[in-house]
Amino acid sequence: MAGWQAPSKGLRTPSYDRSSLTEGIVHIGVGGFHRAHEAVYTDDVFSTTDEKNWAICGVGLLPHDQRMKEALESQDYLYTLVEKSAGKNEARVVGSITSFLLALENPEKVLAKLSSSEIRIVSLTITEGGYCLNQSTGEFDGANADVQVDLANPHTPRTVFGYVTEALRRRRDAGTPAFTLLSCDNIQHNGDVARKMFLSFAELCNPGLAEWISQNVAFPNCMVDRITPATTDADREMVRTEFGIDDAWPVVCEPFRQWVVEDNFCNGRPSWERVGAQMTHNVHPYEAMKIRLLNGSHSAMAYLGYLAGFTYIHEVMADMEFQTYIQRLMDEEVTPILMPVPGVDLEQYKATLIERFANPNIGDQVARICMDGSNKLPKFIFPTAEEQLARAGQTHFLALAVASWCRFLNGTDEKGYEISLDDPRAETLRGAAIAGGHKADKLFAMEEVFGSLGTSKEFINQVNKALQSLYDMGARKTLRRYLASVS
Repeated sequence: MAGWQAPSKGLRTPSYDRSSLTEGIVHIGVGGFHRAHEAVYTDDVFSTTDEKNWAICGVGLLPHDQRMKEALESQDYLYTLVEKSAGKNEARVVGSITSFLLALENPEKVLAKLSSSEIRIVSLTITEGGYCLNQSTGEFDGANADVQVDLANPHTPRTVFGYVTEALRRRRDAGTPAFTLLSCDNIQHNGDVARKMFLSFAELCNPGLAEWISQNVAFPNCMVDRITPATTDADREMVRTEFGIDDAWPVVCEPFRQWVVEDNFCNGRPSWERVGAQMTHNVHPYEAMKIRLLNGSHSAMAYLGYLAGFTYIHEVMADMEFQTYIQRLMDEEVTPILMPVPGVDLEQYKATLIERFANPNIGDQVARICMDGSNKLPKFIFPTAEEQLARAGQTHFLALAVASWCRFLNGTDEKGYEISLDDPRAETLRGAAIAGGHKADKLFAMEEVFGSLGTSKEFINQVNKALQSLYDMGARKTLRRYLASVS
């Protein structure tokens, strides 16, 4: 890569000898977030300790992972990470990823790597929708077409479930200790969810192996947090002009980062706590705080903000009416159901969130946050609404957030322009939204999305009221109406 030999003055580069590293982690689903989070913590471990046996082998299971493989491979797996604050950009070169395997090219090579005794952690960022979780039942979706193919052909897998299970079978048969399976996705109780989904697949595939996995594989919960927008050509040009590096796929992110990890590993782990990670025996309060406040607020501002014509998240938060909306949503409807979080001042945390959302240098697109809503809202917003309803608490702003999504699903904005729906259920959702007209009843009937919330007449009525207002008055006037009328 041009520029690596003579980086710009002040650019932090790996201080350790990368040739001395050995791989101990396989990460499935290498994208911007992994490279801004777990890979950075691991890079810091290499820079500050003598631990050198935790380098990361990236694995891509999907066709679009070819681009990431080619970009990293051409750069000896080095990449630039740029932290964007309101005042300046700070960059560093990250060296903790040392190889990348593409399953479509060589599935046996991926299985061999996963089966190697050197690999002691397999981590995941496969998105909220990657766990085949049926939202209505909470159970594994064994009817998924790709899952069915893997169940019929367990030794030649195509899904993450198939690859992990086959690798664990090989390890068991060879007498190789199991690895820890570490979910780094934005799912509350992500380790528990991963355990249930992977054990469910293994039970369908090989009940004896499922029992071995249950007894030997650790599935720690963890809370991950760092706003990491998609990399743009403008970001590549910025890295080239400001730092003198021609990077095919740099990562941009905010300066803030947080990682709270359940200290439950079956085969060792890096000393992540020495570089800022918080190891604990109870992640739940931290992940509930983050998912309900940060992710829930992100979705709420994104859908209503999109309808109001905003392009970037910081533009939404620069609007005082929208900022008041998000502040009141957090204060009045989310905070009341949160348990105490050890060592965290919730008021300060919420103030920090507002500041982070408003960072003008991040350039996080509203459309990015609007992606994959049918997998995000059931985790980020619906549980808060259900808990508030159960305690007879206020849900007006939550209903406005859900109504904004329902209006978004119609597929055309307030000026009649088409809205591109990036969601695995896009066709079904749009059909239900259009068929329902100015009511959300047909959407709420989708049990696989709304689950038990779809039976709440009170909440459905609140959403329908907000949805009708969005059609009649538009996003801006509806927001003003809610801010004025909700006490």
